[in-house]
Amino acid sequence: MLKRLLFIALLSTAARAQDAGPAKDDPSVPKDRDTVLRIQIFLDRNLFGPGKIDGAIGEFTYKAVVNYNYAHGHRDLYNWAHAQEAAEREVPVPYAAYKIKADLLPFVNPHLPEEPEEQAKFPFMAYRSLAELIAERFHTDESFLGLINPKKNMNTLKPGDIVVVPNVRSFRIEEVKPMQSYKSDPALSSHTIVIDTTERMAAVYSEREMMLAAFPITPGKPQFIPVGQWEVKSIMNTPSFRYDKQFLEEGVRGDEAYQLPPGPNSPVGIIWCGLSKSGIGLHGTALPRTIGRSRSAGCVRFANWDAIRLPQLIRPGSRVIVR
Repeated sequence: MLKRLLFIALLSTAARAQDAGPAKDDPSVPKDRDTVLRIQIFLDRNLFGPGKIDGAIGEFTYKAVVNYNYAHGHRDLYNWAHAQEAAEREVPVPYAAYKIKADLLPFVNPHLPEEPEEQAKFPFMAYRSLAELIAERFHTDESFLGLINPKKNMNTLKPGDIVVVPNVRSFRIEEVKPMQSYKSDPALSSHTIVIDTTERMAAVYSEREMMLAAFPITPGKPQFIPVGQWEVKSIMNTPSFRYDKQFLEEGVRGDEAYQLPPGPNSPVGIIWCGLSKSGIGLHGTALPRTIGRSRSAGCVRFANWDAIRLPQLIRPGSRVIVR
């Protein structure tokens, strides 16, 4: 089974190689932004994360197309036509209009500091702006929001404003139940998640070895990556986080640390999946635009909009293969 599970690495390598140039001449690869956006939305809806949704053809969009094709039995793995045809049916309109609601204001704090010692004094690691909240809500970033809303100032958004957003199933911070834990499940606990730290992808497989989902990740620093086979021991929403600069940089606990409150801007985001390897987990992030870069001491980061879907795919008891 392990040999088959690692097939994602081969697919991803080929997809990344295409990103270097040759695939840009492939007639199956769309050229216009709205078509790419529609495909990204379709892939995201079907649990093949393309990274941030921005209408641009990048490494993780290539990988999402390849993994989608593999999971659905298409032999021509690098052909975008399968995803494009399905996207045209399922995502006829790539944009939506979103009216900002006042009940989102408690999740925004423009005064949240950057320094951990100051953050520890706050009750919640909120978004720093409505633009940041809306960008994460619709699986994109503030730059793309500004691009598709050229007449709006993203720095002055307020309740009642209407913003154009990608037509994606939104990540709703207000629906994340604080401190909710997830129990083992006969079906979900039988699933396996493969963390490929070289390709920066995580793929979930069923007990019958069918690929169910694949998401971009940020792996830990190479010297701290816990290569091997582990098990999910716990899953919990909105964890607090012990910030220890020495541990993050050197992998050894230091004398000075700060207990940071929960929230979407926590370094571990809005969910924590603890592994049988002590101190290591799969979790969200405060910086979704950095997904794909090595920034931590061994843990595996997902964008919050992907991380929140993990309990629907894996549970305590699930096997975790890190390579």
